[in-house]
Amino acid sequence: MLLALRRLPSPRLTGLGAGLFACCAMFVLGCLDQLLLGGSPVAYGLLFLPVSALTALWVRSADLVTAPIAVPIAFVVGVVPIAGGGGFGGRAMAVITALAVHAGWLYGGTLVAGVITSVRKVRQMGRRQRGAATTGPTATGTATRAAQR
Repeated sequence: MLLALRRLPSPRLTGLGAGLFACCAMFVLGCLDQLLLGGSPVAYGLLFLPVSALTALWVRSADLVTAPIAVPIAFVVGVVPIAGGGGFGGRAMAVITALAVHAGWLYGGTLVAGVITSVRKVRQMGRRQRGAATTGPTATGTATRAAQR
């Protein structure tokens, strides 16, 4: 299974790119859910979790903070096709109701993105700290010894 995960592409999306990826993916999945499953909120919620994880995995290290922000926006964009309602007012009320009723999926996906980006940030800081500890004193000590000779 780990080998299969390593074969997945590893794009590095900017913050905007990650938001666009998540919004487009959720809108397409929402439309497919409406078309194939009649707008099943459980199916939509289950599809939201991997999109949240991929968004958090594929965002650049410099833009890690954007993934947990972009994911809930993508949930709203994708809920529009499955919410139902007629006219602008009816559709708006249906979207608000769907957000209130299915907040668990929204919080779950946001939590997934937040945990993944937090772990990535902690690992990045650890690598940076180890790199500074390895190159810092050794390089300075070598340069000092060379200057003394």
